[in-house]
Amino acid sequence: MKNFINLDNWSKNELEDLLDKALKLKSELKTNIPHKHLDQKNIGMIFDKSSLRTRVSFEVGINQLGAHAIVLGDSAGKLGEREPIADFARVASRYVDGLIVRTYEESRITELAKYSSVPIINALSDESHPCQSMADALTLIEHWGKFDGKILAYVGDSNNVTRSLVRMACKLGLQMHVISPQDYQFESTELKHWKDQGVKFFTDPKEGSPGVNAFYTDVWTSMGQEEEKEKRIKDFQGFIIDNALIQCAADDVKVLHCLPAHRGEEISDEVIESNHSIVFDQAENRLHIQKAIMTVCFN
Repeated sequence: MKNFINLDNWSKNELEDLLDKALKLKSELKTNIPHKHLDQKNIGMIFDKSSLRTRVSFEVGINQLGAHAIVLGDSAGKLGEREPIADFARVASRYVDGLIVRTYEESRITELAKYSSVPIINALSDESHPCQSMADALTLIEHWGKFDGKILAYVGDSNNVTRSLVRMACKLGLQMHVISPQDYQFESTELKHWKDQGVKFFTDPKEGSPGVNAFYTDVWTSMGQEEEKEKRIKDFQGFIIDNALIQCAADDVKVLHCLPAHRGEEISDEVIESNHSIVFDQAENRLHIQKAIMTVCFN
């Protein structure tokens, strides 16, 4: 049984196999070749956090793989609130063939996995977003062919998306720059860990941009941080991905955003609508990589 909670327990070869499988599933979908790899299976989906891309891409993917999605929203209560996570895991495991979880603390997912007898996929936690990072890898591979010599620069808050990106980059051999205001970088122990892995950190967007082949950003104010919005907008001035920053990077630089975007804050409208943007390819690829992950985990 293989869980997909973060990328730490997945080898480079296993992640590359997921990318190859996703490309194959995507090609089959585009050419109307059915792939019912999870035929007649039942997949439970737990959403403690609101969702558009995650909910739709997983549910559509489950249907395309021939399985049935059971969405556990407010009616089931947030994970660990109505009943202990251990009890929930042991009951749900008797009904479904796998669980997809989008929640707050990642410890909830790891506890669920400890007591579950079916595989668990992390669809987002406060600590990591591994499905997103693999969709990002898939999108860049489609546009570049390979990662050799390429540099991806993340501009913004060092958060769960950033953490999964650097994990992905270190596993797959992609050079990574993280560009954040001083007070929004990883804490010192984690910062040192990633520096030791070859990740470069900057506090000036223009300093970290020369030679960059792709920019990536996320909202400055995530869910649960609404009270900090005004402060964050002030602190992140100068960290917008706009035409001026694009000019500092390599020719034909690509631009990614995990969405939803606050246009005019972390990314300009001109850039997200430009030929540099591969944002909507990236959003589509959530479907294809998650189907690959489910095929491996739930079979």
